Amino acid sequence: MKRIMHLPTCLFIFAALALGAPSVVPPAIRIVGDWEIEIALPNATRPTRLAVQRPNVVTVTDERITNLNIWTEERTGWLAKNPGTQKMTKLAGLTDPFFMGNSMLDASSVAMRSVNTAAVTYVAGKDFAVERSGSIGRLPNGRIAAGETVLVSYRYHERRVDGVFRKPDGEVVLRSGKPRKGAPMPPDAKKDEQRLANIWVPERLAKLGPDNLFPVLEEVYPEPPRLVPSPAERFFPRALRRLTEGGPIKILVWGDSVTGGYLGRDQWHQQLVRRLAERFPKATVNLIVRSGPNSRHYFTAPPGDNFNYAEKVLAEKPDLVISEFLNDCPLDVNETEARYRKVLDDLRAIGTEWIIITPHYSTHTGIRIERDCDEDPRAYVKWVRRFATANNVALADASLRYGRLWRQGLPWTSLMVNSMNHPDARGMAIFVDSIFALFPPL
Repeated sequence: MKRIMHLPTCLFIFAALALGAPSVVPPAIRIVGDWEIEIALPNATRPTRLAVQRPNVVTVTDERITNLNIWTEERTGWLAKNPGTQKMTKLAGLTDPFFMGNSMLDASSVAMRSVNTAAVTYVAGKDFAVERSGSIGRLPNGRIAAGETVLVSYRYHERRVDGVFRKPDGEVVLRSGKPRKGAPMPPDAKKDEQRLANIWVPERLAKLGPDNLFPVLEEVYPEPPRLVPSPAERFFPRALRRLTEGGPIKILVWGDSVTGGYLGRDQWHQQLVRRLAERFPKATVNLIVRSGPNSRHYFTAPPGDNFNYAEKVLAEKPDLVISEFLNDCPLDVNETEARYRKVLDDLRAIGTEWIIITPHYSTHTGIRIERDCDEDPRAYVKWVRRFATANNVALADASLRYGRLWRQGLPWTSLMVNSMNHPDARGMAIFVDSIFALFPPL
């Protein structure tokens, strides 16, 4: 996934090294047409009008597919009957290491024909099924034979983040970002330019609205004053001592797919290990990764299972556990509390310290807005903050940092590789920032 290995200079918004965010006087931005905005700067003689490009639409013609798998309709929708043995066909235009499928395909645009006879065209809903994620398959009673080669044409949408900049001479300009299926990057500011705002252009946008305007209100996350003693000194002093004095330390990271890995060296725990090596060069980190659907799954998995809590977590006897469970958000809070209390008791019984990471924002856990979203509304997040405080557990509050991205000019879904719940390298860095905020200052 080389495209996400090299982070652009716009990542200054995450490098919050100061104890507070510099105050920023935002420009006045208003929409004056379906695809036109007006920027008024303080003391400017007149506002500047800027035209915004429409969302990018890509047309694919006659993509060749040699074998379509069968689709069956189940209670939860169009799903493979045996997903473990029958992998669904994905349209190649939407098969991208940076993109894992959501709603980019214009399903109504899909046209399919036989490679052998141009006159034979197939009908959606009768011969084949398709959904906006880009999955496609032949229907059991349709005319497409097993192993038949077909040609498919379709359109799909891309997302974009544009940037509004003030040049050194005072001129205000707009530069379009590069369209992507997932995690679009805003264009970098050029030398001596000031970023005034970003314009969010998601897929299928019919016209600009207030939710597409992201003036830069703060340049970095406003770090609170450092506590003395630090959370690390209070809540995981033994692990801190091992890191500081040097020698081996066993760290077990425990979570769901966001921990499991899809970014290689840019996964949050890989970034963490590199930053620990910079901060604590004498230490040798032995990293263990455990990931599954959610924490409940670990407690219900039988002995010998790859997700068994006792065997895969406790038996490792790590010095430090760092947990991330976005997928615990939909679970019953009372049930989760009982489970976390047992984890805490078990870890303390074997001398293991614990850091809990609050989850990032995601659409599939109920967060739909991207502006004015400082406060995380999820019951799990509110509860886990109380749990950590009441039980003297270290809390790496990544959710707080996600909630202020809009103030830094970024819609949080623009950091998701699948536009929904899987952060890119920038989003992973937020987890690491929240962990490092627990350490004493250098």
